[in-house]
Amino acid sequence: MLPFKTSRLLLRSFQETDLAAFAAYRSDPAVARYQSWTPPYTLDQATAFLHEMERAQAGAPGTWYQVAIERQDRPGLIGDCAFQVRADDERQAQIGFTLSPTSQKQGYATEAVTGLLNVLFGKMRLHRVTATCDVENEASVRLLERLGMRREARLLESVWFKGAWGSEYLYALLDREWIRARRAAGAGASRRCAPRAPDAER
Repeated sequence: MLPFKTSRLLLRSFQETDLAAFAAYRSDPAVARYQSWTPPYTLDQATAFLHEMERAQAGAPGTWYQVAIERQDRPGLIGDCAFQVRADDERQAQIGFTLSPTSQKQGYATEAVTGLLNVLFGKMRLHRVTATCDVENEASVRLLERLGMRREARLLESVWFKGAWGSEYLYALLDREWIRARRAAGAGASRRCAPRAPDAER
């Protein structure tokens, strides 16, 4: 499934040259705030992560697989997205994403996750994709809803997270919903780009 491109991005496997950038943005307290790790994130941790990804098989049930995000016009890691096919049902998966601070608020996360969903629902033919995020993580909430994911639940104090109980939103999307949304978006783009018909003679 890797690599693949979107309009501005290259999504690919991680490589050794990514380690410094990966450790840097994972060490940023704002980036780590709603994530599972605690900063600082060292180069040794980044190296161990790379070795884990080198052994992992993308799409193996029960295994998280991280995908590196790079701009096509400028080499270098700007973030990552991830997916895990469920161990108990290979037709379903969950996703996650992280962007470096300097690459946020430019549409890259939306573009990257859109590309990932195209692969999950297209090449991998999954039926359902889910995502969870902290209820206070407003940026992730906006992104998931921008992608058309449906909020299915608010899980009250469902996880012990960094010394306190945290509440999460559960989002989900079905393959037919994604396909319908993509077709509608394509039709809308076609209509916007179509030449204006000449006025009829009066």
